[in-house]
Amino acid sequence: MAIAKNKPIKKVVLAYSGGLDTSAIIPWLKENYDCEVIAFAADVGQGEEELIGLHEKAIATGASECYIVDLKEEFVSDYIYPTITTGAVYEGEYLLGTSMARPIIAKAQVEIARKVGADALCHGCTGKGNDQVRFEGTFAALAPELTVIAPWREWNMVSREDLLDYLAERNIPCSASLTKIYSRDANAWHISHEGGELEDPWCEPTKGIWTMTVDPEDAPDEAVRVHLTFDQGKLTKVNDEELTPYGVLMKLNEIAAAHGVGRIDIVENRLVGMKSRGCYETPGGTVMM
Repeated sequence: MAIAKNKPIKKVVLAYSGGLDTSAIIPWLKENYDCEVIAFAADVGQGEEELIGLHEKAIATGASECYIVDLKEEFVSDYIYPTITTGAVYEGEYLLGTSMARPIIAKAQVEIARKVGADALCHGCTGKGNDQVRFEGTFAALAPELTVIAPWREWNMVSREDLLDYLAERNIPCSASLTKIYSRDANAWHISHEGGELEDPWCEPTKGIWTMTVDPEDAPDEAVRVHLTFDQGKLTKVNDEELTPYGVLMKLNEIAAAHGVGRIDIVENRLVGMKSRGCYETPGGTVMM
């Protein structure tokens, strides 16, 4: 599994989530690049439970340090608000939850890399999706001098089973398993779901897919009226309660999710030319749009 290198890599900052892919990437980088690995995790509102124990897990997996950066307010005010002001919706339905989050994560990753004097940046995106383009486009704009490492385009592992075996051979603990069949990505704006029965476009999503919103069939039969106050395109109050940008979104998520608002199920076109089936839940964002 030796990797050809254009120049020596001594220190790498990895965009780290603690999931299966990035858990395997840390030891893989150390073995194949003989480098120090620094984990970086962005808090973009994915939920506190996703961040619990993340620092300890990164260190146990082989990272020398793990930085967790709170980006929630900046994400909503500087990325979500400008995007929705343009009315941007992809293919008539998708409210760009993953798309908006990647640039701010990549930007913060570059800032950490500069802070620690890293030679390279690394991400766990596959070679088939849009995220590799989102991350690397931001890297190229902000830090063209840094080498970018994309393990999924380099290593010979091709499946979830391969990654689990790789970690087991090295006695590295991981909470992932073959029974966790869905791939999910969450932030303050939305949560996305892929995998499992969704791989077959003829299959209707089962109730186990949805995690953020109440099933519309189980939602209250009485409507709720919500009063929104905007100031120069930015939502500042919900029902006359003044909140921060992140607070506004959390309040709307709570109200709308309880009424089954914000679910979509689409087969979308990826930038690289492939199609992808995904289910998305964007309750508060649907009300704002």
